[in-house]
Amino acid sequence: MAGLLGKFKEGLSKTREGFVDKISNLVAGKREFDEVFFEELEEIFIQGDVGMATTLDIVGSLKRKVKEQKITETKDLYQVLEELIVELLGADSVLNVEGKPAVIMVVGVNGAGKTTTIGKLAYQYKEQGKKVLIAAGDTFRAGAIDQLEIWANRVGTQLIKHQEGSDPAAVAYDAVNAGRSRGADVVIIDTAGRLQNKANLMQELQKVHRIVSKELPGAPLEVLLVLDATTGQNAISQAKVFSEAVGVTGIALTKLDGTAKGGVVLGITHELNIPVKLIGIGEGIEDLRTFDGRTFAKALFTGEEE
Repeated sequence: MAGLLGKFKEGLSKTREGFVDKISNLVAGKREFDEVFFEELEEIFIQGDVGMATTLDIVGSLKRKVKEQKITETKDLYQVLEELIVELLGADSVLNVEGKPAVIMVVGVNGAGKTTTIGKLAYQYKEQGKKVLIAAGDTFRAGAIDQLEIWANRVGTQLIKHQEGSDPAAVAYDAVNAGRSRGADVVIIDTAGRLQNKANLMQELQKVHRIVSKELPGAPLEVLLVLDATTGQNAISQAKVFSEAVGVTGIALTKLDGTAKGGVVLGITHELNIPVKLIGIGEGIEDLRTFDGRTFAKALFTGEEE
């Protein structure tokens, strides 16, 4: 836990500076937690990309607890706030890879970090002793297949690919069947991430989803949406669109170490009811971490062990 907490603290340093430090300054300048204090706290949350609806819920709950528990000390305020955030983020949620082969369909816009996430995820499973197969289903973007092949070679996993411009659903079909015949534990399918022609993109994703579901009826199918934390509230808009199209089951939030907008984790979980399952908090191959709500909250606020 200590190593993980330390890595979380390091990865969230910009969010702490841009968000938590502002709360600390606000608390330090107040003799009592009154209406003016809570209004200013709301403003800090909104500026931290937590989102309006989530902010109102968190600050409203905090206000009630401060009144009920007659809280006057800063450390008690932080403890309540930390617990509210842990409660909002819910129980730890991990990718379901119990089936054989388990399939993870990775979706998201270009530039969010899909390829890197797939490579790091494949590395994690390989380290766990699992046989991993990667499918190069982003057949539209120039260089996407080559980039994924570099990762497959680096990690030491098999790659299923077709020619650039070919049908992504055909790649998914071949990948699932190759995974089944070769005894793969996990099949990770890349998908196209164009923003333009959004309707066409979503139809392609739905087709891939149908193919996988048909080939592996009843097997767990994770739809992992990769979001760039630096885009803040725009990440929530993306999540809504992708979730409506293919039923996103979890989110990988990348580049969290490079932004002060880490509060978006709260907005995504609260507004969309989609669990954040993975976060990227560094450039290293091991810096894609399973998301843990309690560790996140502690790294954000107290940074202290239980």
